[in-house]
Amino acid sequence: MTSTPTLSPDPTADQATSAPRRFDPLAFARKHRTILFLLLLVAVFGAVNERFLTIRNALNILSEVSIYGIIAVGMTYVILIGGIDVAVGSLLAFASLAAAYVVTTLVGPSPVSWLIALGISTLVGLAGGYVHGKAVTWLHVPAFIVTLGGMTVWRGATLILNDGGPISGFDAAYRWWGTGDILFVPVPIAVFVLVAALGHVVLRYTRYGRQVYAVGGNAEAARLSGVNVDFIVTSVYAVIGALAGLSGFLLSARLGSAEAVAGTGYELRVIASVVIGGASLTGGSGGVGGTLLGALLIGVLSNGLVIMHVSSYFQQVVIGLIIVAAVAFDHYARTHKA
Repeated sequence: MTSTPTLSPDPTADQATSAPRRFDPLAFARKHRTILFLLLLVAVFGAVNERFLTIRNALNILSEVSIYGIIAVGMTYVILIGGIDVAVGSLLAFASLAAAYVVTTLVGPSPVSWLIALGISTLVGLAGGYVHGKAVTWLHVPAFIVTLGGMTVWRGATLILNDGGPISGFDAAYRWWGTGDILFVPVPIAVFVLVAALGHVVLRYTRYGRQVYAVGGNAEAARLSGVNVDFIVTSVYAVIGALAGLSGFLLSARLGSAEAVAGTGYELRVIASVVIGGASLTGGSGGVGGTLLGALLIGVLSNGLVIMHVSSYFQQVVIGLIIVAAVAFDHYARTHKA
């Protein structure tokens, strides 16, 4: 009678599981690069100028970040599906100017003028984004080309609407949305936090969010799995359009006027926020949390350069270089994974 030999455990496996993991500084820096760079900027600007590390300046940064940060939440969805939208700045201007035109010219003084403006601006943005999405899905035109055309169309329509002039004369209730506060928190910041929280929850904990990731990961596989890819693509462009309209309303309330040049260059800041936050331009990777850090980093950088009296021309150069560096680092990290 022979007995079945007993398999002895692999001693090397026990050593591998019991041995403490060695700290990898490169992996740590790769994972937390955005927040580390943000802390570095805060430390440098705080050391250079004592006005930087004040509550008032922090609120100024957050208020500025809030306007384009709201759009960046929508851009996170667009980039997650592998798309792009360079028309958000022009659509913001057109939506806010259209709302201001209706309120000041057609409605006149009214206690609900802010509500009318909010509704019109958001709906105009939603409609503009929906048109972009349909052009991408029906005409099969690349998103960059569609939104590049949209950028020119919406900016031109904005100039036509009021002959290029600004529209002002809003009442106090309208201005409250840009200059008021809720428990000492400026309203634009509160709206930004609400939009970001909602965007994060939808993306992470709903079926719709999972389908957004699936389309960005592999659109054909998602289609074969039963995902309505055209609906997902159209809806994310509609969402970012609506958020551009919301931001336009808040910006006009903050400035006290809706202007044809509003939102110029916002597409750069919005895309930079998402990319610096770790989202991949090829789609399927990223999140709202990273976008918030990216938007905050852009805001801190811009504010710090202003405090150091660096001209706006050089600011554009610096932000552009950071985008290139972020994309290059992302490519390096993906091709050199252990």
